[in-house]
Amino acid sequence: MWYNPILTWLLRSPFHGMLSASTMLITVTGRKSGKAISTPVNYVDMGEELLTVSFRRRRWWRNLRGGASVTLRLGDRNVKANSTVIEDDEGVAKQLGAYFKKVPQYAKYLHVRLDEKGAPMADDVLKSAKERVVILTRLGD
Repeated sequence: MWYNPILTWLLRSPFHGMLSASTMLITVTGRKSGKAISTPVNYVDMGEELLTVSFRRRRWWRNLRGGASVTLRLGDRNVKANSTVIEDDEGVAKQLGAYFKKVPQYAKYLHVRLDEKGAPMADDVLKSAKERVVILTRLGD
């Protein structure tokens, strides 16, 4: 994406505060290239894990299959973490349901309607899950 270099620079700069409450830089080692790959991603703190949603058509998350050590740029510090990717539709839908309960305002960006009680509509969540993956990241080695 054309704006990733700009976001990467901002997240590493003293101006990171404009973004770092919900955006982090995740750095993973490419499985084939062995090179460090840094990508800015949005995240939601789910308590013990950070949850990130990505389109399946993107490629960066494929390096996380089976779990991988990563480095996160959170605020003004680098943090070691472990990430795993959830790809199966049912698993993604389950995580998206928890995601929308935590931050219901994000549902509209993923074209998920909320019912009168504010719960995500199951059919919409399943449809969204078919186009996305969920990355769960746990801080620490």
